[in-house]
Amino acid sequence: MPPHVKRPLTGRRRGRVVENDEYAAFLARALRAYAARVGKGDIDAIAGMAAIAAEADTAMRTAVAGLRTAGYSWADIGDRLGITRQAAQQRWRDKTTTRPPGGESAPGTEQEGALS
Repeated sequence: MPPHVKRPLTGRRRGRVVENDEYAAFLARALRAYAARVGKGDIDAIAGMAAIAAEADTAMRTAVAGLRTAGYSWADIGDRLGITRQAAQQRWRDKTTTRPPGGESAPGTEQEGALS
């Protein structure tokens, strides 16, 4: 907080939410417009579109990891996306988590049971 701000007056103020449904809708419109530009013959922009797709994939992995850390199950995530919990788990689980032979979780890794 800047030094000139009176803490007793602003200490309980909630942070302003910038990312909302309107923001998401704007991003979707911008992406569709970019795709239309590429589709009309701007072949040089296809590399930029691929970079955007990779960034979106990274953002989705970050979001899913955050939801899992917050306690949401694979079923919760899959339900919101219209896919099964298994599909969500297969697509976004941490690929660095390995299981030793025999199917037991490696020490310090999450047990991916039927109820998660």
